[in-house]
Amino acid sequence: MLAQIVKFLLLLSTVQLLDATCSPSTQLLNDLTFQLSGSSLEWPCQSTKNIYVQSGRYTPKNIIMTRSQIHRDEAFVTLPRLKPGVPFTLGKISMRRGQCQTSVTPYPCWSLQEEGNCQALQSAVDLFLDGNDILWVLDVGLVHTLDQPVRRCPPKVVGINVRTGRVVQNIDLSSVIVGNSRLQHLVVEYDEAGNAFIYIADAGSRAILVWDVSNNRSFRVVLPNACAGVQGGSDVLYILLVQKSCGKYIYFTYLKSTRLFSIKTEHLRKGVGSSAVVDIGPKPHSLQIVLLGTDNKSGVFMRYKGQSDIYMWDAETCFKASNFIEVQRGSDCRLATQVMPGYRRHMWTIESNFQDYISESLGCVGASIVIHPVFKND
Repeated sequence: MLAQIVKFLLLLSTVQLLDATCSPSTQLLNDLTFQLSGSSLEWPCQSTKNIYVQSGRYTPKNIIMTRSQIHRDEAFVTLPRLKPGVPFTLGKISMRRGQCQTSVTPYPCWSLQEEGNCQALQSAVDLFLDGNDILWVLDVGLVHTLDQPVRRCPPKVVGINVRTGRVVQNIDLSSVIVGNSRLQHLVVEYDEAGNAFIYIADAGSRAILVWDVSNNRSFRVVLPNACAGVQGGSDVLYILLVQKSCGKYIYFTYLKSTRLFSIKTEHLRKGVGSSAVVDIGPKPHSLQIVLLGTDNKSGVFMRYKGQSDIYMWDAETCFKASNFIEVQRGSDCRLATQVMPGYRRHMWTIESNFQDYISESLGCVGASIVIHPVFKND
C-alpha cells in the first residue's frame, strides 16, 4: 500500500496543477483562462459574415466547442455541427494571454470548412494530437444531429501537420463502418516500427475500428457483449490511450456500463478482440463515469455524470474510489468535456454548459465555453 501511495505522489508531481488557494495562482489562473463563444468567431471580412448571417449559415447560439488539443501556445477546438448555423467545425485559438473573449479562427483554412463539400470537414467531433505534431480529426459527415440529421458525406479522419497547417492524410472510413455505426472518439499511436494506428470508438455497433495508416488497411474489433451499456437508447463509448509500465492500452467503457475495460494495443493491431479484453472492475457505486483524458502516461482523468468535480486515477493502481484523487472542484454551471496536457506543462480542461445546450435552455446568449488549467481549489 505504501508503495502505491509513493508511486501516485510521483505521478502527481509530473502533472502540473494550479493551486487556487493563494492569490498569485488565482491571478495566474485568470490569465490562463480563455472564454469562448459562438459570437467570437473570426471572419475574413464583414461582408462574408453578413452573407452567412442572412443565409442562416451563422447562428451564434447554435455553436458549442466540445473537444480540444494543445500544441505549444495554440489550442485546436471542435465545433460539431449539431445544429444549423455553424460556419466552421474545426478552429484554433491563441493562448499567449487570457482575454475577455478569445477569437476562434477556422483551421487550417476557410476552404476546408464548407458544408456539403466532401473534400472539406462536415462535423468534427473529436481530435487527437500525436507526438509527431499530426492533428487527427474525426469527421462523422453527419450534420444537424440534434435537429434533423443530414448525412452530407461519408465519415473520415483527416490528419493535419500543425507545424505547416497542411493536410497530410484524408482517410475515408466508408469501408470499415456498418449500418448502425455511430463514431464518437479516436486516439492514435505508433508501433515500434513507427507505423501510425488509428483507433475509433464505434458506439453504435459495439466495436473499435482500427486503421493501419502506413499499410492503408482497416478492420473492426467487435467488443464482447459484456462490454455493452444498458439495452435500449443511445450511449457514449469512451476510449483512452494509456501508457503503462507494461505497455500501451486502450481503456474503454460505455457511459451506461457499470464496468471499465481495457485491451492492449498490440492485440488491437492484430485484430484480436474478445479474448484480449480485460475487465478492470466495477465503477464505484455503479455511478456513470465520463472519461476525460490522460496525461499521456498512466494518469486518467474523469468525472461522474452530471457532476463537475474532476478526478485523477493512476491506471497502475486498482480501479476503486479510494484511488481517485480530486484535482479540481468544478462550478455549478459548466461540465468538463475533455482534459489534455499542453501549454506551460499544465493539464488543461475544456468546459461548457453542454447540458443546457442539449436541453435547449441556453436562451439567446448561447453556450458558455472556457479553456483553463486544471486547478486544485481546496
